[in-house]
Formats: sequence, C-alpha cells, structure tokens
Amino acid sequence: MFKIAAFLKPYRKEVILGPLFKLLEAILELLLPTVVALIVNNGIGQQDSAYVYKMGGVMLLMSLLGFGSSMICQHYAARASQGFGTSLRNKLFAHVSTLSWAELDRLGTPSLINRITSDVNQLQVAVAMLIRLVVRAPFICIGAIIMAMILDFRLSLILLAAAPVFGIILYFIITRSSPLYRKYQQKLDGLAQVLSENLSGVRVIRAFAKGRREKQRFDAASDDLTATAIRVGRIAAWLSPMTTVVVNAAIIAILWAGGIRIEAGSLSQGEIIAFINYVTQILLALIVVSNLVILFTKAASSAARVNQVLATLPSVQDNASPAIAAADAQAPAISFEHVSFRYHATGELALQDVTVSIGRGQTVGIIGSTGSGKSTFINLIARFYDAVEGKVKLGGRDVREYTLERLRGRIGLVPQKALLFTGTIADNIRWGKPDATPEELRQAAAVAQAEEFILKAPQGWETPVARGGQNLSGGQRQRLTIARAVVGHPEILILDDSASALDFATDAALRRALKEYSTEMTVLLVSQRVSTVRQADRIIVFEEGRIAGTGSHEELLETCAEYREICASQLSAGEVQG
Repeated sequence: MFKIAAFLKPYRKEVILGPLFKLLEAILELLLPTVVALIVNNGIGQQDSAYVYKMGGVMLLMSLLGFGSSMICQHYAARASQGFGTSLRNKLFAHVSTLSWAELDRLGTPSLINRITSDVNQLQVAVAMLIRLVVRAPFICIGAIIMAMILDFRLSLILLAAAPVFGIILYFIITRSSPLYRKYQQKLDGLAQVLSENLSGVRVIRAFAKGRREKQRFDAASDDLTATAIRVGRIAAWLSPMTTVVVNAAIIAILWAGGIRIEAGSLSQGEIIAFINYVTQILLALIVVSNLVILFTKAASSAARVNQVLATLPSVQDNASPAIAAADAQAPAISFEHVSFRYHATGELALQDVTVSIGRGQTVGIIGSTGSGKSTFINLIARFYDAVEGKVKLGGRDVREYTLERLRGRIGLVPQKALLFTGTIADNIRWGKPDATPEELRQAAAVAQAEEFILKAPQGWETPVARGGQNLSGGQRQRLTIARAVVGHPEILILDDSASALDFATDAALRRALKEYSTEMTVLLVSQRVSTVRQADRIIVFEEGRIAGTGSHEELLETCAEYREICASQLSAGEVQG
C-alpha cells in the first residue's frame, strides 16, 4: 500500500488537517466523562444546580465544537479519497493502455476491469477511513486508558490486562482472513469472466440452446464466490463479539473492584461513572478498530492486485527516438530476417525462421491453414508483439527504431474481428484520420464498398452505431473497418481475413478498388480463401509457422504442394487452372 500512497501527494493538506480535526474531536470526547464526574460530585452531590447548568453548557459547547471538527474532517476525507481514487484509476488505465498484447493476454480483461473498478473503490474507502478513523480510534483507546489511570491507577490495571487479549484476537483474525480476501478477489475475476463471455456471446448461446448450461456455469462461479465470502464473513464475524466480551468482562471487573473502593471511601461515585464512560469509549473505539482491521485487510489485497498491474512492464517498449532518420526509399516495404516468435516463454514457436521481403506497392496474399502463423506474422509488423529472434524491418529499418505512434501511423490494420465503437458511421471512419474531410470519408467508403449502404441508411453518415456495431450486419461492419483503415492513406494496409463476411462479387470489387486507390500502398491480404489472394502480385503460403512457398498463383501451383492442396479443397479443376 505504501507504493500507492504516492497518489495522495496532491492531497497533503487534506491528509494532515483531516486527522488533526478528528484528533480535536477525540480530545473533546475524552474530556466529557471528566466533566460528567465533576457534575456528579460537585453539582448533584452538593445540590448546586447553577454548577450543573454551567457545566452542562460547557458540555453542549464541547459537543458542538466536536461536531464541527468531525464535519470538517469528513469534508477533507471525501476530497482526498475521491481525488486519490480518480488519480489511481486514471494511472491504471493509462498504464494498461501501454501494455502489449502479451501482458493483456496474461492478466485478462475481466481481471483488469475488476482491478480498475472494484479494487480502486476498496482503496478509496480505505483512504477515507485512514483520515477519519485511523488517528481517532487508537487515540481514543490510549487516551481513555490514560484518563482512567489518572482517575484511579489500580482500577486501570484491569484495562491494561485486557489489552494483550485484544491483540491476540486481532492477530488471529488478520492471519486467517487476509489470504481469503485475496482468493475472494480472484474468484470475483472468474465470475466477471463468465459474465463477460455470456453477455458478449449471448447470440451464440441462444443459437445452440445452451442457456441452461451457461446458467449452471454462472451459478457454479457465483456459488464458489459466495462460499469464499461466507468463510471470510465467519472469521470476521468473530472480531466484534470477542472484542465486546473482553471489554464487558473488564467492565464487570471494574464495577466489582470499584464497588469495593467506593464502600471503602477511596473512590467517589462520579469517578466510577467517569471510569465506566471511559471503558465504554474504549469498547466503541475497539469495535471501530476491529472494522478497520477488516477494511485494511481487504485494502491490502486490493493494493497488491493494483501494484501487480502497475509493476507489469510492457514487453514491447517504446524507447525509440522521435528524431529517427527517414526510411530508405530503395529498401523493401517490409522484410523479415530469420524471425522466430513464441507467445509464451516455454511454449512452442508460432513462427520459425521466417525470411521474406515485400516490395513497395505490391499486393501480397497471405494464405495458410488455421493456426499456420498468418496473424502472428502481421502482428509482428505493427509490433503488437516483438520477435524473439531475428529482425522485422519497415523501409529498411528495424521496427524497434520507430516510435510506436510513428510505426502504427504508417500502417492501416483491419483485424479479423470487425470492431466498431459507439458514435456515428462518420465518427468510426474518422478513427483512421480525425481531420478527414467529407470527400475523404466518401472516397474511403467507396473503396471499401460501403458507400452504397451508408447512403441508404436513414441518417446517412450520421447513422448511430451501437456498441460493437451490433446494429449492423457482419459485412457492413467489415466494410466500415476497411474504410477506417483506408481513410488515413497508410503506406501499408493489412487486411487480416477482413473480407470473410463479404460475398465474392463485393470481395472482387474491393480488391479492384484498392488497386486503383493507390499504386504506392503495399497491401497484405490475409485470407483462407484462394479467390481472395489468387490475383495478388505475390502469394506467401504459411504452414505450421514456416513459409512453405512464395510466388504467383501459377508458380505456386507448380512448386508448392501445400498451396495445391488448399486450391484443390476450394476450387474445381477448371477454376484452379483458370
């Protein structure tokens, strides 16, 4: 938690003044039992009503002053905790945005969402309680014991004897509940993952009539979370009653010993009343301390999870100098030099010793069976991952020499999953170029074969797009993502199986339009369909992470058995040779 405390630096004033005002309230609260003792001994005992009224006024003034101090502390606590939470949440989001796909895959989306929301909220509450109660509760306990010792030292020994018992109870609760809180947060991540999968995949679940199965899966995750919460609750539930038993036992002992002292004349009635009030204050303060122990045990688990994210460094580092020299105009647009890559340190190689060059302005088809390494190949170009061996170059320079912003600014990528964002159609296309003119939007849409359906939409370019583009068909979403990539006039356009939802006529029209759009743009067509890549200037065939062959359609039919096998599975004999 100490690492996260750095986010409280802008709120030093609130963190310092808040507890001071709470301390003032605690001092006034500690003085009240003494004032009561004076009223009992000097006012009621001597039947002096004027003294009672005067001291009653003092008590009222002290109460009002204490209430005002409490409100000021509450104000500072709210400002500091909410500001701390906002800063930490923003920092977490910014840091997560810098992580590469490898770290995001390892941490998991549901877990990251929980850490940014639930864990930060838990820490916000801890900060608020830190300012409001962490100073007050121990001060009340210690101050009440000191005041009791001033009243009667021998009776106060009973309170001192009870202190180690309370310490043992706290140790017992903390050591057993802390690991369970960590498990609870992990199981909350698991529940969030099941929920996320069900909400995003609701159409598939209904299509396969698996609603009952998924309900059972959700119930199992929810029951597992509930069981852990109950275990934590059972342990935490012992704290308050055990504390109450210890303090009430001390009160009984004090009353018994105090009665003897009063009968002997060595202790006044006002003093024993004040003494009991101090013991009651200690009891209430210990209950607060008990709750704080539970709260900070939870916060410690949340802090560890947040620190884990902040301590995670991206494997793809953006350390390049913005002043890099321009790319070599004579060098290939893309070149791989003995590149190998694996997703996990101990996993199998997804790419093995890949060496290939792609010239400027070429349209290159990339084909292969599922899992052959096609998507991995293009992910290395944009540095979503870094190669474990070899070099990936753009314009003759290692991709690591470019800043990520500059590198990805040269690349237009259309991913396999056509993802759109809430807003309008025009807003989504402008992701590729925020200052795009209406003519540029129209031109990009025309190239992507999207202009026709956009103009037919009720609101045209201002037609709203639902979350993820759910109000559009699969083909419409794909065409809009292509337009989004094209509008920025990228040097390299990567279409990662992004025409799978298009019919053959639209697919062919798209390829012709791309050819006409820019003769200087290098286009990579990743597909499992031969019809998509056969007209490319060059085709690269992948098989089990290696390049099985490169060349034109006709050349590969003669030299590459893997390509002939793919063609035979998709085309008739006449189409293969056509």
